[in-house]
Amino acid sequence: MVGIFCRANHRDAPKARFSAGDVLFDIGKNRPELCAGCAELLDYGLRKLAKCPLNPKPACKKCPVHCYEPLYRDRVRAVMRFSGPYLIKRGRLDLIFKFYL
Repeated sequence: MVGIFCRANHRDAPKARFSAGDVLFDIGKNRPELCAGCAELLDYGLRKLAKCPLNPKPACKKCPVHCYEPLYRDRVRAVMRFSGPYLIKRGRLDLIFKFYL
C-alpha cells in the first residue's frame, strides 16, 4: 500500500528499490520503489510489526496497544485512506471485507 501511495503522490521524487534494512522481515520478492520519506515510513512500520507483542496482530484500528507515534499514525492513515479505495476500484474486491467488515 505504501508503494501505491508513493507512486501516485510522489511522482517526481527520486526513488530507490526498498530494502528492509536491519528488520528481519520478509516483504517478498517484489520490493517497491519508494521515495526516501515513504521508505522511512515502511521501515518504521516493519520495525514496529516485528516487535509487536500481540499474536496474531490485529488491524491497527482495532488494536488495544497503539505502538505508532502520533506523527507516524497520521501518515499511515493517509496511506491507507488513499490506497484502500484505490485497490478496491481496480478490482481487488476481496479487500472490501478487510476494510469495511
